[in-house]
Amino acid sequence: MELLGYSLDMDAAVQQILEKGYRMVAVQLPEGLKNGATQIVEYLEKKIKGTIIVVADPCFGACDLVSYELRNLDVDCVLHLGHAPIPDVENFWIPTFFVNAVSTLDVKRVVEQAVPSLKGKRIGLVTTAQHVHMLENAVELLKKHGLEPVVGTGDDRIAAPGQILGCNFSAGTTIAGNVDSFLFIGSGTFHPVGLLLSTKKPVVAADPYTNTVKIEELDELKDIILKQRYGAITAAKTSKTFGILVGLKRGQQRLKLAYSIKDMLVHAQKKSIFLALENFSFVSLQSFYTIDCFVSTACPRIAIDDYVQYKKPIITPVELEIALGKRSWAEYLFDQILP
Repeated sequence: MELLGYSLDMDAAVQQILEKGYRMVAVQLPEGLKNGATQIVEYLEKKIKGTIIVVADPCFGACDLVSYELRNLDVDCVLHLGHAPIPDVENFWIPTFFVNAVSTLDVKRVVEQAVPSLKGKRIGLVTTAQHVHMLENAVELLKKHGLEPVVGTGDDRIAAPGQILGCNFSAGTTIAGNVDSFLFIGSGTFHPVGLLLSTKKPVVAADPYTNTVKIEELDELKDIILKQRYGAITAAKTSKTFGILVGLKRGQQRLKLAYSIKDMLVHAQKKSIFLALENFSFVSLQSFYTIDCFVSTACPRIAIDDYVQYKKPIITPVELEIALGKRSWAEYLFDQILP
């Protein structure tokens, strides 16, 4: 099925749904595909002959799985569209079928534009799930320019070689010592800036949607983020009471880490409480007046993307270590969810 510039091959998932006899199917969509919800439902109703219900809540990735409460609607299974599965996330509350949204754009033009800006000869190639199928084309193109492309294999949270997530850059960090710079293929700035912070290597971003190459704005955004993070850490140093944020989303749960943070704060003679949330927002936390600082163990993007919206600082576990003097600012690391 072609939809909004993406190809969604739902046949295999639909066949499994039919074989299992599932009749009530929930469809989970990222924001970029919700405009095509009507076409998706019409397609599925013809195939499944059952009831299709679209989950309207925000969906930010394969870690952002639906609530157990869907069982109260007699939902038999979930069709999660738009993301590749995270291999180490299992034991779903409801049987879940993943169908990636593969971009139909050709990346060759923008990769060609990016070549003059690449640093060195050995180039690390990374992308998001939507463009993984085009990495081989990018490899061939770089080789024609006399470059040596390197595609890394990520850890157990990564579904394909060269793929990075907003919370996991292991496909880049595992090869960082063997490349001179990175080429990121995809849209947006968070992924390439996260790669920049995680690998400490130059990054060039090639956006096939706008056919633009980004370099300077990545460095500028990195500097802005680091200034904001330094300010949040400074505020955390004088904080006395901490809220330890525990994510309820299946792929973002780091309870073991939350316990270690609790122990760290106890030894530092700081007060803390656990706070569990499914969807994070400044509204959800604004009534906790007695808390001076929040430490997020959920998605690393929470502390960074919405920084200016929160009245109290939200820091990552690594940033807490810096605030408590267990790590220096020079040892700053971008928070990642690792297996």
